[in-house]
Amino acid sequence: MKNNTLEYLEFSVRELDERDLPAVHALWAEAGLPFHPEGRDALPRMAEELRGGSAVLLGAFFHETTLAGVVLLTDDGRKGWINRLAVKPSFRRRGVGKLLIAQAEALFRGRGRGIVACLIEDWNEASLALFQGEGYELRKDIFYLRKVPGGADW
Repeated sequence: MKNNTLEYLEFSVRELDERDLPAVHALWAEAGLPFHPEGRDALPRMAEELRGGSAVLLGAFFHETTLAGVVLLTDDGRKGWINRLAVKPSFRRRGVGKLLIAQAEALFRGRGRGIVACLIEDWNEASLALFQGEGYELRKDIFYLRKVPGGADW
């Protein structure tokens, strides 16, 4: 087993901008993360969110050159949300996800957010295990409901 402290030394994290969005989409696709490139994850829409400050994208880079993982962060004013965390398959189990979570938590702590939350689909056992391993509480008493604009009843 590798020493996670040494693994972290191979990776650096920086904030991404709209120029990085095609690489983010490519990483999400390679990682098998479901996303909506023609909808809410469309490049122009994501670029607008980044410019407007309603979202932050962090990227983990291997030796400062290779994008190894990404996470999309949003802040609703009360709590910080960790969204769309993905790690390239070739970099999994090297601490990249933990590093991105730690950086997200630091960002939200700096903004005075006392709660950091995430939503994970029930099929994504690896993400569930990662977040629980980092101290996140699984809540089974909350239901996620949504209404999609343009849907049959909208």
